[in-house]
Amino acid sequence: MRLADGGALLLMLAFVAAAFGAVAAPLGRSRRLPRLVESARRASLATAALVTLAVLILERALLSHDFSLQFVAETTNRAMPTTYLIASLWGGQAGSLLYWTWVLTLLTVLVGRRARHAYPALFPDALGTLLGVQVFFLGVVALVTNPFERLSIIPPDGRGLNPLLLDDGMRIHPPLLLAGYVSFAVPFAFAIAALATRRLDGEWLGAIRRWTLLSWGLQGAGLLLGAWWAYHVLGWGGYWGWDPVENVALLPWLTGTALLHSLMVQERRGMMKVWNVVLALASFCLAVFGTFVVRSGVLSSVHAFADSTAGPLFFSFLGVVVVASTGLVLWRMPALRAEGTLDSLLSREAAILLNNLLLVAVAATTFWGTVFPLIAEALRGVKATVGPQFFEQVNGPILLGLLALLGVGPPLAWRRTSRASIARVFGWPLLSIPPVVGALLAIGVSTWPALIVGGLSTLVAATVVADLARGVASRHRGGQPIPSALATLVARDRRRYGGYLAHLAIAVIALGVVGSNFFQVERSATLRRGETLAVGAYTLRFDALTPYRGDGYLGMYADLSVDGPGGAATLRPERRSYAGWEGQLSSRIGIHTTLPRFDDLYVLLSDWQGEDAITIRVFVNPLVIFVWLGGALLLFGGLVAAWPASRPAQAAARARVARGAEVAASGL
Repeated sequence: MRLADGGALLLMLAFVAAAFGAVAAPLGRSRRLPRLVESARRASLATAALVTLAVLILERALLSHDFSLQFVAETTNRAMPTTYLIASLWGGQAGSLLYWTWVLTLLTVLVGRRARHAYPALFPDALGTLLGVQVFFLGVVALVTNPFERLSIIPPDGRGLNPLLLDDGMRIHPPLLLAGYVSFAVPFAFAIAALATRRLDGEWLGAIRRWTLLSWGLQGAGLLLGAWWAYHVLGWGGYWGWDPVENVALLPWLTGTALLHSLMVQERRGMMKVWNVVLALASFCLAVFGTFVVRSGVLSSVHAFADSTAGPLFFSFLGVVVVASTGLVLWRMPALRAEGTLDSLLSREAAILLNNLLLVAVAATTFWGTVFPLIAEALRGVKATVGPQFFEQVNGPILLGLLALLGVGPPLAWRRTSRASIARVFGWPLLSIPPVVGALLAIGVSTWPALIVGGLSTLVAATVVADLARGVASRHRGGQPIPSALATLVARDRRRYGGYLAHLAIAVIALGVVGSNFFQVERSATLRRGETLAVGAYTLRFDALTPYRGDGYLGMYADLSVDGPGGAATLRPERRSYAGWEGQLSSRIGIHTTLPRFDDLYVLLSDWQGEDAITIRVFVNPLVIFVWLGGALLLFGGLVAAWPASRPAQAAARARVARGAEVAASGL
């Protein structure tokens, strides 16, 4: 038996082990047989080990050019560099599903290490749920889209990856995004366990908080890197086009964001229990839906795989998960009654409730706009399209409302906020808005969305700074130096200040989105050697066109001299033609960032006429760098919030939650 055949056998053995564990774990809990639960945990270890070996075997086949495997022949060729050979694991349908499954098995092992001791009542059903999900994916990988399937005729070379995938983004964006999808299975599993055991108090919240932050962070990183990849490769001057696959990747991140907020309300006030359970379940369902869209070919997208027999299986699995989850929620609805009540609209819980309503509204409209073409074709037999304009017009006002809440919500007190507190908390943050708006008007910014976003972003930043200043000043009055006071303040409540950083990051991203969309300048022109083109404040001169040969491709780049506010520079946009993909040219965009103006000069080589003339498409994208800076700050804020607190801080947080539960139960 050849090594690759052993990989297929390992997947079948993993399927059997996962199936045993999926049954044994909940059965052991219901029959009070801890040894059976322990057997299920060991089955999860065996599953992870078997799938890991299968992944290593497939990677060996990719690196050794074993073109007897269909997956290797379709995704690699001999000219590809080693790093792309490794990344080919997630470059095709079968390999990406194997990677999905592999990450799930590793996460299940990590859950077992911690949860069996920390959350013994929830662990068996959570483990059984995770193993049940593994059973489905292992069944698909082993029986339907097996990456170890052989070819009857072995080609001398493979076709290689799609040229659009031969970019640095391929090495990190897909694995992060797929890991984000997968990790939503953990909060889902604990939600199922909490419903099954009727343990819907604070225990399951503690079990999912950091896992939800992990899912949110991985998905957010994947979205950010995907936007960066599209910006650098696709050549249309933007980073988010409301493409169906982009949309479905955004959906679980939105519901995960809502879940992180409503968890705080249940911890403090015993409210929003239904929200938390439904959001944990919905996030995983949307992750499965996203996986279905990418792999079914039902929606046209530059990111999607071709039609596959796995599509109907994913749709069926999604249907089972949705029906079963809905049934569990309805069954346990009496246990999901809120312990507290909403005492005032001027309270933090009211702001979080409104925040969640808006986040779900964005998710719902994005979902509807994405699936509407399918519904229209199924019911009326017509092909309909929903373009970016729909999403921008519908979601734009909602997102402005969310931005306003980022500035208004966090400083509000729990239960109710007094009028005196409102004046003290919002005084100078509100006073900081008119000067900023006036400055924008003075420099010629008159577009109302830009003025609103500028004012609201100022409010968010000022609110964060004001809160930090009050906390630091209080500690400084007690004799603590300012740097030490700031460090202590953040260390004692990392969740709060990590959230503040995330809020500030959203305001920064909003500035980048407005600047790069409302003030973008675009020109297209054909230039002969030595001719110039003026675009905004920049002048470009065409100097030379140079052909060259790379690893497995033929390239052509243009030398363009740039003169503008950032000084002199040279840009080299290029086009490449890869062997086996001659009809599909890929682009490498020339980008020059000028920090004094925060502009991106973005140049696409569209065509050339001999060696003396080229056609280029040029964009000036103001403030687009804020999108990347804000995205990095957003992820850093999530990391701060997830970082374990000191033991005294953890004890204080537990006492605070306990007091909140007592107050909610007493109805005071």
